[in-house]
Amino acid sequence: MKLSELAQKLGCTVDGDANLDITGVAGLEEARSGELTFLANRKYRPGLETTRASAVLLAPADSRPPKLAALRSKNPYLDFARAIELFHAAPHYAPSIHPTAIIADSAQIGVGAHIGPYCYVADDVVIGSHAVLHSFVSIYRGARIGDHFFAHSHSAVREHCCLGHRVLLQNGVVVGSDGFGFAREASGHWYKIRQAGITVIGDDVEIQAHTAIDRATIGETRIGRGTKIDNLVQVGHACKVGEDTLLCGQVGLAGTTEIGNNVVLAGQVGCAGHLSIGDGAVVSSQSGVPGDVPAGAVYSGYPAMPNLDWRKSVAVFNRLPELQKELRELRAEVARLQNG
Repeated sequence: MKLSELAQKLGCTVDGDANLDITGVAGLEEARSGELTFLANRKYRPGLETTRASAVLLAPADSRPPKLAALRSKNPYLDFARAIELFHAAPHYAPSIHPTAIIADSAQIGVGAHIGPYCYVADDVVIGSHAVLHSFVSIYRGARIGDHFFAHSHSAVREHCCLGHRVLLQNGVVVGSDGFGFAREASGHWYKIRQAGITVIGDDVEIQAHTAIDRATIGETRIGRGTKIDNLVQVGHACKVGEDTLLCGQVGLAGTTEIGNNVVLAGQVGCAGHLSIGDGAVVSSQSGVPGDVPAGAVYSGYPAMPNLDWRKSVAVFNRLPELQKELRELRAEVARLQNG
């Protein structure tokens, strides 16, 4: 399509040749002639001088190299994501039920559903319209699921869990698996505590591959609207996660953790149970959180502390051999003076 047409669809303005033919989208280094790329991080700006792209999405204040046309965007990264959708349509799944799927007579499934090979939908399940169950998907008894649900292969929704509209489960996700609850008997053996609660997932939540959202022992585990959860994340029983929060890869939440709205937990963050993280907080990668984190704070390290304090501590840690040597020399000097 012409660059001018692309600009209209994205709500951008053209800086340069509006009649350029744009045939696709690509990153700065991979782009070829005829493709659109983007610049969202200024440290990659040198790539604009070597890219083979024909046009680039740029912020209004960024200067444009003479050899490239530009689409001026207030949010180049977001508009690049939207441009991808214009050139790469999502797969379409025609309404159908595969003959190998097993659907209970009491299950209610809305119009337009696509249910693939070897799926299982149990008694008293309710699924809204235009659902896609790809293959080998299991929906347990009594689950309640909204419209435009999409479940990739080998995902499961356990008994009586509730999912909102437009929920997306990637491969191997389990919603409502048993919480990790055991009581020690006098013999030293572990007695399994029945997990009688459920998991509730809000609208527009995406849960990526091989993540488990445990059901509560009593009550609910809850994931708020618009939250995105990465691969290999563990959300323990009775956790509460707010809206538009990001849980990145290998995050672990122990039971009854409470996470606010618009929080970011970067990769491999671990949270002890019975704590809260306030709205808008950020916890950096590989941090261990043993206690509450205030709203809007940035925490790092183990035990997690305000980011500036952590950076100062790391700077001292890197100097420990030097400081140890100085301490030994000072002790030796003090001992010499004391001994006359």
